[in-house]
Formats: sequence, structure tokens, C-alpha cells
Amino acid sequence: MLAEQKTIDQHLDPITIGLRPGLEGVPVTQSAICDIDGIKGELKYRGYPIADLAAQSSFLETTYLLIWGNLPSPQQLRDFEREVQMHRRVSFRVRDMMKCFPASGHPMDALQSCAASLGLFYSRRAIDNPQYVYDAVVRLIAKIPTMVAAFQLIRKGQDPIQPRDDLAYSANFLYMLTEREPDPLSARIFDRCLILHAEHSLNASTFSARVTASTLTDPYAVVASAVGTLAGPLHGGANEDVIKMLEDIRLPENSSSYLDKAIAHKQKIMGFGHREYKVKDPRASILQGLAEELFARFGKDEMYDVARALEKEASNRLGAKGIYPNVDFYSGLVYRKLGIPRDLFTPVFAISRVAGWLAHWREQLGANRIFRPSQIYTGVKTRKWKPAEERSTPENS
Repeated sequence: MLAEQKTIDQHLDPITIGLRPGLEGVPVTQSAICDIDGIKGELKYRGYPIADLAAQSSFLETTYLLIWGNLPSPQQLRDFEREVQMHRRVSFRVRDMMKCFPASGHPMDALQSCAASLGLFYSRRAIDNPQYVYDAVVRLIAKIPTMVAAFQLIRKGQDPIQPRDDLAYSANFLYMLTEREPDPLSARIFDRCLILHAEHSLNASTFSARVTASTLTDPYAVVASAVGTLAGPLHGGANEDVIKMLEDIRLPENSSSYLDKAIAHKQKIMGFGHREYKVKDPRASILQGLAEELFARFGKDEMYDVARALEKEASNRLGAKGIYPNVDFYSGLVYRKLGIPRDLFTPVFAISRVAGWLAHWREQLGANRIFRPSQIYTGVKTRKWKPAEERSTPENS
């Protein structure tokens, strides 16, 4: 038994067989969508710095850039915005389906089911038809926010609010969610949040989207698979846990002792560290500024002082290891100030990241090869089958 285990351990030695758990650092595709420099802390969409887009662009304009490769002309942008506006509503059958979901269910599970259901309504798989591709993009960008807002009201026993054609994309979502027209500053800041979360190279959910896309299935299944991946706490779900962590710390002066315990017990500090960045995530810096804009207008969140104190302590003690705040650290504070419930933080992330998933879907179709990685087998080589009556003891005893 010991000899067999030793053989297995040798097989698992990454130096011996080149195994890279989690595919860390292993290129599996080429992409022209997103460029990250983790040493300098730079993020670019199609060559445009994220700070410039967040300051000057809109989410729908950035979506167009990501998916079709260039910023739209004024007419192209107007046409795209109008198409999205026309397709915001969802079928009553989708709403009726949501009414059957348990009110205690997580909104990400509801969103995954709803995104997949769109494939039933638009089941023609004509992925070689540019008009089909365009229409699918429009439907998903338009309907995902409506689905998220609808489930939020349905689970509270209320009827969903219909989209308003006179409101822009981000303002309309906040209206459907909160039942009141948002302040222009809130709408603009939310739109900038969507830009910041729209794309981030080959992260787990985007890789999931590309793997699904490589089978040439429909884009609704592609997005549904990505939503399921994003739901995990090590990916999109982290911003919910950041708020819980800050509430557990309670006071800025408690941040040092909290960090002591976390380090001693080798616990993950939510909202810190990123596989790509060795400095502070550029999106975190922008989100921190957005939070301060909201606080200056609508009053400070008491957890912000806790967050700043924790960032200072963690940066002093963990910065040498390249562990700094990532995009999740301040996003929850922004969303909370906008009146977004905590368990909707990740669905809001999905509303934004649909743009990146669809960009990678189109790119994958352009030079497709189905993903089929290999593995290292570590099980028993050969066993002799025995009838049930001859199996007196477990085989591994």
C-alpha cells in the first residue's frame, strides 16, 4: 500500500510530469479582448485603459467595443441602444417560471435557470449567421437585468416592474429593482461599475463560457454555464463575503486583531489577493473613488472606515507577498449604498460580465477548436471483477 501511494505521489509531482493545477499560467487560447499587466496594475479592453472607459464611456458603448472590437460610431451606438431598449421585456412564461422558484433560493440559481430558458424561446442555432449572433447579443444584454430585478420582486411576493423606455440602461435596472427612479449620480456610478466588471480575461466563468462555446451550442447555454461558474465564493460571490467580514470586524480598531487571527489560522481574507495582480487591482482603486462620491452625496457607510483600516493593515503586512485589495473589496460597499441587496451583488456582477462572456463567445467561434485537456490518472491500474457474493470485505481494506 505504501509503495502504491509513493507511486501516486510521484505521478502528482508537477516537476516530474508538468502538471499545473488550475491551469495557472498555461495559455489555452489567443484573445484580442482584454490585456492585463499584473505587475503595473493595468487593465485594458481592446487597448483602452479601464480608467478612461470608466470615466468617459457608457456600459453599452463598452459592451459594443468588447464584442465587436471597436468603439461604435454615433449611429451604431444609437442603433444598439435602441435594439437593447426594445428587447428588455421578458416573456410572461419566464415570469411564471420564476414564480415557481422558492423564495429562499439564491438569485444566482434563478438567473442561471432563466438564462438557460431563453434557449427554448430562441432555439435556432445559426451561429454562422451574423444577424443571429447580433440578435442573441442584444437579447442577453437586454433581458438579463430584467430577470434579476423581476426575481427580486417576485420572491418578495410582488409583481415585477416593467422596464421604462425613457430610462437609460443602468437607470432602468435600478428603477426596476428599487421601484423608484434613481438619482442621476447613482445611475452614472452604477453604469461605471458595470464597465469595471464587464471583462477580465480568461477568469473561471469566462473559461467556462469558452469551453461551452467550443461545443457550438447556443449562446444562452454559454451564458448559463458562465453564470453557474460565477456563483462560486472564490469567484463572483466574494463581494458578498467582504461585507460580512467587515461587519464581523465591526470597528476600525479591530482590524489588526482580525488580521492576526486570519493569518494565524491561514484563512482567506475576502477581497484581497488576485492571481493576476501583484499590486492593488486598478478596478478596486476606481471603485473606492466611486464609493467616496456616493458617501459625499448620500452619507458615509460606517463599514467604509473598517475597510480602509483593514486595507492599511493588510497592505503593510501582506503587500510584500503581492496581496492587495481586488475588485470585490469595495464593490459591495458601492452596491449597498445604491440599495442593492447583498445576495444580488453577484447577479449584478453577471449583468456586467455578460458583455465579456459574449465577446469571448464570438471570438471562440472565429477560430473554434473544442476544448479537451488531458489528465494524469492516479487510480489503480487493473482490477479483477468479482460477483457480489464473493466480495466479503471492502476492496480498499
